[in-house]
Amino acid sequence: MTDILFQPYQLNSTISLQNRVLMAPLTRCMADDNLVPTDDMAAYYAKRADTGLIISEATIIRPDGQGYPNTPGLFTPEQITGWRKVTDAVHSNGGKIFAQLWHTGRVAHPHFYAGDTVIAPSAAAVEGTVPRMRDLTYQVPTPATTKQIQELVNDYAQAAANAIDAGFDGVEIHGANGYLIDQFLHFDSNKRTDNYGETPENMSRFALEVVDAIVGRIGHDKTALRLSPGAYFNMASDPRDKQVFDYLLPELEKRNLAFLHIGIFDDEMTFEHLGGRASDYVRSRYKKTLVGVGGFTPQTGSAAIEADRFDLLAIGRPLIANPDYIAKVKNQQPLVEYNEQMLTSLV
Repeated sequence: MTDILFQPYQLNSTISLQNRVLMAPLTRCMADDNLVPTDDMAAYYAKRADTGLIISEATIIRPDGQGYPNTPGLFTPEQITGWRKVTDAVHSNGGKIFAQLWHTGRVAHPHFYAGDTVIAPSAAAVEGTVPRMRDLTYQVPTPATTKQIQELVNDYAQAAANAIDAGFDGVEIHGANGYLIDQFLHFDSNKRTDNYGETPENMSRFALEVVDAIVGRIGHDKTALRLSPGAYFNMASDPRDKQVFDYLLPELEKRNLAFLHIGIFDDEMTFEHLGGRASDYVRSRYKKTLVGVGGFTPQTGSAAIEADRFDLLAIGRPLIANPDYIAKVKNQQPLVEYNEQMLTSLV
């Protein structure tokens, strides 16, 4: 049974969702050369407006946050106008949409912006080459100074304000999957010895400063966060990381966010340092609205919600393949299988 997926959900006092299915953030690299969302992107999102909430593809907060080609931004008037076309289209179809705010940190590459350095917590490089542009090799990043960290905090807050100006219903801060905020939260990528490194409190500081700055700008009810205490991407695991999230999660619960979103690709994965699945670990330490993701079917996702493992279910690739995912699941119709060719066009 999947009935629970289609029950309305009161996210908070100001936002009500028509169902418990979220469209997960899905990077498509389809913005124009100025990182402005296109009309095709507006149509793409509008087709999926019957989900309870759309989380936009990851959207960079400033030029040096870019690590992939044609990823949209939220830092120029033209980009804000482009996103307003998207949000208008979603709202016209009865949907709601949050912007996911992104800086890739050490996964950025100067090829995409006017500069010669990459900013990150520490001078610890990512191995390999840039996806979709395999001739670009990652470089050793420059550790951010305290002043630069505060500039980043301010830029996140400004991007959140820009998102509201663009018509978004709120923002999800991308603090997962090996990007800038996540890099501060893991020992593999954070080698600092100042107030942003070494201890769980210090390593959590940047994430909490970003959250607090955005809450101060647009309100806690419009602010969400994605985290990945496990499911390492572009970094090595370290058993000490659990101590960081043991400290961070209760601090986040105090902030009464719109929701916390688990950033993992397969929720059946288990992590020895977390004592099992990442979702179960987070739920044991965070009791407010939690979004699960990671290979769930409508049936397994419904069962997980019924079991109180999380409250809302984010669906990724099946929503690329099935713009009418909600209708198909409601009517018990077969879903189109996702394939890699679907990444080359917006449908």
